Amino acid sequence: MAGKDLAIGIDLGTSYSCVGVWQHDRVEIIANDQGNRMTPFTWPLQTHRGLLEMQSRTLPTLFSVIPGPGDKPMIVIQYKGEEKRFVAEEISSMVLTKMKEIAEDYLGSTVQNAVVIVPAYFNNSQRQSTKDAAAIAYDLDKKTSIDGEKVVLIFDLGGGTVDVSLLTLEEGIFLVKAMTGNTHLGGEDFIIRMVFHVEQEFKCKHKKDITGNLKALRRLRTACERAKITLSSTLQITIEIDCLYEGIDFFSTITRLHFEELNMDLFKKCMEPVEKCLRDARIDRSSVHAVVVVGGSIRIPKVQQLLQDFFNDKELCRSINPDEAVAYGTAVQAAILSGQGNEKVQDLLLVDVTPFSLGIEIDCGVMHVLIPRNTTISIKKEMIFSTYYRSKTDSTSLIPLEKNFKNNQGNYSKSEFRSKISNNDSCVLIQVYEGERACTRENHLLGKFMLSGIKPAPRGVNQIHVIMDIEANGILNVSVEDKDTGIRQKTVIAITNDNGQLSKEEIKKMTQEAKKYKKEDEKHKKKVEAKNALENYAYNMRNTIEAQKSLITR
Repeated sequence: MAGKDLAIGIDLGTSYSCVGVWQHDRVEIIANDQGNRMTPFTWPLQTHRGLLEMQSRTLPTLFSVIPGPGDKPMIVIQYKGEEKRFVAEEISSMVLTKMKEIAEDYLGSTVQNAVVIVPAYFNNSQRQSTKDAAAIAYDLDKKTSIDGEKVVLIFDLGGGTVDVSLLTLEEGIFLVKAMTGNTHLGGEDFIIRMVFHVEQEFKCKHKKDITGNLKALRRLRTACERAKITLSSTLQITIEIDCLYEGIDFFSTITRLHFEELNMDLFKKCMEPVEKCLRDARIDRSSVHAVVVVGGSIRIPKVQQLLQDFFNDKELCRSINPDEAVAYGTAVQAAILSGQGNEKVQDLLLVDVTPFSLGIEIDCGVMHVLIPRNTTISIKKEMIFSTYYRSKTDSTSLIPLEKNFKNNQGNYSKSEFRSKISNNDSCVLIQVYEGERACTRENHLLGKFMLSGIKPAPRGVNQIHVIMDIEANGILNVSVEDKDTGIRQKTVIAITNDNGQLSKEEIKKMTQEAKKYKKEDEKHKKKVEAKNALENYAYNMRNTIEAQKSLITR
């Protein structure tokens, strides 16, 4: 099959990434050139951009995060004595490019289409994609005799996040009922706890503080990460680090029980999203037919035990590698969208929900929800407002009519929101937010636009019609119309929010820099290949000479 016809699936994780493709009626998870099916998130920084030379799979990258233009976070890395700065989009693009190259090396052709699963903390409908992929992976691999509708809970414990989704599955149809999570809790937090413990142990034994030595901390963190992984399969491990600090060798034994004690509060915190997800879906834990576990940190025995205890000793579904489950499902989605795959794949249907509540800012910065979170997509809701004039120095506000909120079911609600005055007319500032907080300043601004030409009028006279519509692809459309004048404004939220997005000039600049770095990469690659060729030649020459010597001796 031509590469241009194939679509790959990429799991863009917070700690590791993975890529898969649908071939020969099955998903193939593709290994990188080191033979590993999981690629560390820092690896593309070390190889693709030539920032650091790749030494091993576990080589950590030292970096710092600083505020950039517009208060955007920027990643700062020291390279060859120079300070390199990147925005988050650049880092992600490096990872995606690396995963694309891995797939192309395996397929032997150029790949032009991909489905990308983003980290769980992404906003809007992107956040749900990870759980959808895991659910699809489970459905294709499940071995169950349950007929009819099945309730499945997806528990994803990764390096930086824990996410939970509840879905119903019936005859190839996936209906998302609820989802929640913690975007600041994951495997990295367990490692940090162990690092802090070992730091204190070193300080107690040797009366020295290593917290200010970055090199020592880097080596200590690497050792603790290995220990965390090993403790999932053994009861104890010895951490040994030669010359950790000021020539001091460090040895320490930690048991699985001690590791669990260090992190027990975090493990229990991982269960909170499970309870919340069930409450949101209004489903009892006894009604859950299957619990699918995803993410590398789910291998921790205590986490598995807590999850099983919560569901009354229900067996966890681990038939698919938890590291690869998301990439597996993503590859299936890619096959569906590209028209590839067998009949079983093409018959799958996913029905999404909104991960966050969507609404507009009303008077005094209050968030008024039009579409509650966990609402099935697609959905359309409408609301009619009226205006009242305060004063020339203040604003014209919109208030509800007695029956003003209309949705697909014909229900009504009330609200009001603020607008600005311009001369004798008023122009309404519509600000659309997503989030669960009562004040809009605590939520995420998706976009804003103006509706001009509204005449100041007594309270309840003007009628402003607001329509919020989410399409099946997750695109949000918001339109506002003044029924008195017929003036109408509409916006597509997906392209109007400039907060956190890159400008065309920034994207162009980064693209040019990427091309420049690609040339550097190719130059470095050729240099390494030449070095390896010379070493091979010298090695072969030495062997030949040794062979000739043995013949002469004889």
